Order: sequence, then structure tokens, then C-alpha cells
Amino acid sequence: MDKCKILLVEDEPFLAKVIEDSLVQKNYQVVYANDGKKGYNLFLNGNIDLLILDVMLPAVDGFTLAKQIRKVDEHTPILFLTAKTNTKDLIEGYESGGNDYLKKPFSLDELFLRVDELLKRSGKLKDVQSSQIAIGKYQFYPQKQELIYANEIVKLSSREAELLLLLHKNKNKLTDRKLTLLSLWGDDSFFNTRTMDVFITKLRKHLKKDPAVEIINVRGLGYKLLC
Repeated sequence: MDKCKILLVEDEPFLAKVIEDSLVQKNYQVVYANDGKKGYNLFLNGNIDLLILDVMLPAVDGFTLAKQIRKVDEHTPILFLTAKTNTKDLIEGYESGGNDYLKKPFSLDELFLRVDELLKRSGKLKDVQSSQIAIGKYQFYPQKQELIYANEIVKLSSREAELLLLLHKNKNKLTDRKLTLLSLWGDDSFFNTRTMDVFITKLRKHLKKDPAVEIINVRGLGYKLLC
């Protein structure tokens, strides 16, 4: 089935990149705008299943954008991201048409839970993670956390599956080390860096039966999945 399509409107480039990569890794399709005016135009292009809107945006702020969207669409769920915490702002967010409110700073796990819950409530959550992904001669099932070669099935841990999915999303291109650490582990500490290296080693072992598949280290930058 088709992927759920999320419109992300966020003017902080680094945060936007982390959120976008993390959602893509969870098998969502993401379209992105860095201001409210662009975000509204993207929404009008259609087929958006959920909106994630920063409140403090250039051109058109998040609350105003939500009001504009509600004039043409009463049902698509809206999740606000904001550093504002007072009751007045919360009330304004809901009155403008928002369905939920996530205060900065937030964990990616909390974001995923809010996104999943809003999509379930709206009836738009689609079973996309059961899809099959070809990696060389392997078949990868992200939701089942299975990697199959010929008739041999390897059960992956959830972190192995998440990391392999992210590498595949960037296949034959650089997967940035810092962004990966922030997406999967929440920070880029030395300990988490070493932990990720361990998982890369495990994935290399799982994929070694197909010589056309390789995970290479790009020193100081990250990894590439070649397939």
C-alpha cells in the first residue's frame, strides 16, 4: 500500500533534517517546507495525511497556517512543534485547528508515538512497513525485522532493522554518522558512536553472503551501503 504522506514545516534546517530522515526511516513519505507560505502551497498540492508544523515560522506562522488549512480541510491531523509552554499558547494552538502539541526539546520516540496515534485516529495509518525491500540477493522485511537469503531467514534486532532501513534509504550514497546517531540513539556521544559501529559490524556479517553488497566506512563522515 502507499506510504502515509507527511508535510513537515520547520525553519530550523538541522532539526528539520533529523525529523525528516527519522520519519523516512519509519517508512513515511515526507515533503518539507521551511516557511508557512511554502507549506500552504505544498498542502494545496494534495494527498497529505498529516501535518507537522513549527509554531514560529517566517512568512506565515504555524497557527495562522493551521487556520488557513482548516478553511479548506477540516480533517487532516495537525501536530504543532513549539518551544512555547504557557497555557495561552496551547489554547491558541488547539483553537487554530491543531490536534496535538509537542514541546521542544522532544525525543524522536515521542514524536513517532504522536504521529502514529494521530494517523490511527484519522484512519490514515497504512500498513507500509511490511513491504519487501531488495538488497542485492537479500530480501529485507523491516516490520518483521527479517533478512532472507535463499531460504535462510535471519532475525534482526529492532536497532539492526532501523539502521539497515536508514542505510538502504541512502543506498550508494553517504549516510551521515551524526544524523544517524541523532535519529536512532538521540545523541552523538562517544559511547553511542562505538555502539553504532558494533551494529554496523553485525550488519556486515548478516550481508556477507552476497559479495555485491557491502557497507563501507567513509572515514569521519559515515557509511555507505553499496548494492
